[in-house]
Amino acid sequence: MSETPRLKAVLFDIDGTLVDSNYLHVDAWTRGITEAGESAQAAHVHEGIGLDSGKLLERLFGERADSDAVQRAKELHSEHYAASAERLRRFDGVHELFRAVRERGLKVVLASSAPQEELDMLLEVLDAGELIDATTNSDDVETAKPEPDLISVALQKAGVAAGEALMVGDTRWDVEAARKAGVDTIAVLTGGRGERELADSGAIAVYADVAELLRRLDESPVGARLRSPAGNDR
Repeated sequence: MSETPRLKAVLFDIDGTLVDSNYLHVDAWTRGITEAGESAQAAHVHEGIGLDSGKLLERLFGERADSDAVQRAKELHSEHYAASAERLRRFDGVHELFRAVRERGLKVVLASSAPQEELDMLLEVLDAGELIDATTNSDDVETAKPEPDLISVALQKAGVAAGEALMVGDTRWDVEAARKAGVDTIAVLTGGRGERELADSGAIAVYADVAELLRRLDESPVGARLRSPAGNDR
């Protein structure tokens, strides 16, 4: 029986996982869609949060996703979201979790498909530059979550293999993308998705938030992977 590879990195989604932004996205999308003369239920928008804007609009509008009105809604979303930047906040325990991960000899990698302008806003809110080893953004890939490309890029930037990393995310899109890339996911509930949905999509553990993950880190899959036979040399 082969040993589990030594854990070397933890990949983190940002929106809804580290920063309380998902419902600001829902608000910005619903306002933009309405102002563009279209209609979409907030619940349906929320289901697509975690996808890039193109995939989200395809889910909402199908073949009409490329119409002028829907593309205008995309522009308005960006405007409304940027205007809400002062309402973004970092979840409790993020800095402490990053430090705890690094103290255990692991890299911290932000695996986000946000466009660079949104990522800059999120990084300012996180205020954790010295604790982050690498980041991704939408410019790194042509296809975003739930395809595995972004996770693969995050692994490359970290310099680790899929079996040497774990993902932390808040949506099934995170879980599915990581699984396709060969990475297991720890999920948190702060993005507004239910525990059953996340577990059914393949999350190997679900916590209320990153603060709970921090408190239970050594008994979490992170701790378990560090205690595995291949991890005893850390």
